[in-house]
Amino acid sequence: MTKIKKFTAGEYDVVVVGAGHAGVEAALAPARMGKKTLMLTMSLDSISMMPCNPSIGGTGKGHLVREIDALGGQMGLVIDKAMIQCRMLNTSKGPAVHSLRAQADKRKYHVNMKQEIENQDNLDLVQNEAVEIDVVNGKINGVLTKTGAFYKSKTVIIATGTYLKGRIYIGKVNYEGGPGGLFPSNDLSDSLKESGIKLQRLKTGTPARVHSDTINYSEMTTQEGDEEIVPFSFMTEKIEIDQEPCYLTYTNSSTHEVIMNNLSLSPMYAGEMDGVGPRYCPSIEDKVNRFSDKPKHQIFVEPEGLDTKEMYIQGMSTTLPEEVQINMYRTVKGMEECKIMRPAYAIEYDCIDPIQLKRSL
Repeated sequence: MTKIKKFTAGEYDVVVVGAGHAGVEAALAPARMGKKTLMLTMSLDSISMMPCNPSIGGTGKGHLVREIDALGGQMGLVIDKAMIQCRMLNTSKGPAVHSLRAQADKRKYHVNMKQEIENQDNLDLVQNEAVEIDVVNGKINGVLTKTGAFYKSKTVIIATGTYLKGRIYIGKVNYEGGPGGLFPSNDLSDSLKESGIKLQRLKTGTPARVHSDTINYSEMTTQEGDEEIVPFSFMTEKIEIDQEPCYLTYTNSSTHEVIMNNLSLSPMYAGEMDGVGPRYCPSIEDKVNRFSDKPKHQIFVEPEGLDTKEMYIQGMSTTLPEEVQINMYRTVKGMEECKIMRPAYAIEYDCIDPIQLKRSL
């Protein structure tokens, strides 16, 4: 990295690096406690961006959102404003596993969360890339940005998500990149390593986005929202909206044949990716290969918002080449003529090894 001429741009009680779901809560909390707080983000347009699934909650995660709300967090309040459909999952089972899930208008969610941050006292929001954590004698002194701005602080919260040395994989094509077409953060990893922090590689994937007008919904099962909407936030009294439908369809033997015939073209199976993936979100090739006895797998077709034609194809994340993706998606009932607007991809990135955390976090 080229040596940066730095200047002191400010002094804060807390600096938060990253503006995803974790970063915004990490910045709002100290600011509301009266601490002078700075939030650094690589793009003001990516605050709470939802680059993968445009939803909040779901099995397990819905409980977490309630806990965030109980602790004074913002996520529940914002999704109550930005939801376009809401359903309570697992209602056929006991109440302990009932789980609220809301389909979000992803742009509206971003806009509402950005407004909350901009209007929050004691919280400054700056678009810049953190490239170095300054550590002196084992203690944090501040954060240096790509443009040379140095922010003094004794407390730095790192919430970098999938950006650290991010690399995108689509078949045999791979390149440096962040989620949703954004830039990766390539310098901060080295600074963390120099400070004695152990890093590891993780990976995750996202499915293609398909143009709504090219889908035949009459061939799918319509999934409506609940008649009575249960809000995520205890502070929301009532939600009354016209809910958007989601749709259910399935893979079939033709889908599985396309996948298995092209499995060697998946970088995950070719050994080209080093990262470990999340257990709860396998790719479609992983599901078809591991559960070869199953004749079909559920696919949910979900709107990304009210002002876009993009539909999120939940259950079909993949790293197969784009040409194979087109053939694969078109084997699914109701998607025979579909047009892909954004191809599916996997992203591999650096993260901090959590076993280094002290009991105090």
